[in-house]
Amino acid sequence: MQQREIPLYTLTGVPDAKATVYPFSTADKLGLTLTRFTRGNNPTDAVLLMHGLTQSSDMFIMPEHINLVRTLLDNGFSDVWCVDNRMSNHFPYNASGVHYNLDDVALYDHPATFAEVRKHIGSRPLHVISHCLGSASFTMALAAGLVDGVASAICNAVTLTPRVPAWSLTKLTVVPFAMEYALNQPYANPEWNNSPALSLGKMISRFASVVHTECNVPACQTLSLMWGAGHPAIYEHKNVADVTHQRIGDLHGPTGYQYYRHVRKMVKAGAAVKWSNDSAYSNLPDNYMQKAADIKTPIMFVTGVHNRVFVDSNQVCFEQLNRLAPNRHALKVYDGYGHNDVFMSKSADRDIFPSFIAYLTEQRARTKVA
Repeated sequence: MQQREIPLYTLTGVPDAKATVYPFSTADKLGLTLTRFTRGNNPTDAVLLMHGLTQSSDMFIMPEHINLVRTLLDNGFSDVWCVDNRMSNHFPYNASGVHYNLDDVALYDHPATFAEVRKHIGSRPLHVISHCLGSASFTMALAAGLVDGVASAICNAVTLTPRVPAWSLTKLTVVPFAMEYALNQPYANPEWNNSPALSLGKMISRFASVVHTECNVPACQTLSLMWGAGHPAIYEHKNVADVTHQRIGDLHGPTGYQYYRHVRKMVKAGAAVKWSNDSAYSNLPDNYMQKAADIKTPIMFVTGVHNRVFVDSNQVCFEQLNRLAPNRHALKVYDGYGHNDVFMSKSADRDIFPSFIAYLTEQRARTKVA
C-alpha cells in the first residue's frame, strides 16, 4: 500500500475559516453529516455543495489545489456547507449490502439536509452546487417538491435525462447480475488492488490494469472499469495533479450495484424515473421529468466536453427544461474537461470556478432585487 501524502478526510484545504460539523439523521434512520465553513461575522447567501456517488465532501476541499470551498469564501460567499450523504465514502453504506437507490437519496437525504441547513441559516438565500448523481438526485427532489426555497443551482454532468456511452450501458446491464449473483461480490471498489493476492478483488484490479494501460495507478484503472467508457473515463489525466492521481482511491469509495440498476432504468427510459412501486416511494413521481415544469429554481447545467461517463446528459436536460421555461436556466460546457475534473482539476480555480462565481453573483443580485 502506497504511503499517503495527504491524510484522509483532512480539512487543511480551507485555511482561515471556521469549520463546524453537524451530524443529522434521515427519516429512514441513517446518520449523515454536514461540514460548515464560515469566514467573518457577516454571513451572506449560503452555498450547499453536494458530492456524487462514492465521493464525499473531500472533493470540494482538496488541499493540493485551490478548491471550490476556498474559492467561494475568497469571493464573498462566507457561509459554505458540504454534505456527506448516504452515497459518501465517509460512511459504510455503499458496502453494507443494503440496496439503496437514487429515490432513497431524493426522498430521505436531501429533505433532511435542507432542514438541517435551514435550522442554522434561517431564511437567508441558499444556493446549491452539485455533482453527478448528487445532481441527479437533487433535481429529482426538486421536481418531486421534496425541497424548495433554493435560490439557484449549478449541476454538473447529469440531472433528469441520464445518457451514457453504449459500452457503459452494457456494463450497467451485465455487471450487477454477474458480480452479485455469479461472483457473490456485493459491491465494486476502486481500492481492490489492496485486497489479498488471490482474492476476487485483486483479480479484478489486475484485469483493470490490463484493459486500462493509460496509467499505472490501480485505483484509476479500476474506476475507469467501474464507470464510463474511456481511457481514462472519469477525468482527463492532464487536468489532475499527480498527488490527486496517486490518491484517487482515497477520493472514491465502493458502491453497491442498485445504483447501477437505477441508472440503467433511467437511461432506458430516457429520463429520471422511479426505481420501484414499493409503498415507501408512493409519493414520488413515476417519471420525474413530467414534473420538471414545476422546478422554479434557476439551474446552470455544466459539464465537460469530454464527459465519458454521462456524455451529453446535461445538454439534453437543459434543452428540455429551456423549452418548458425559456430563459430561466443556463448551460456551460467546458472545453478540455471531462467528468470529475470539473471540480478536481489542478486548474479548476482558473478554468471552471470563475463561471460558478459569476453565476452565483448574478443570482444573488437577482434574489436581492426580488
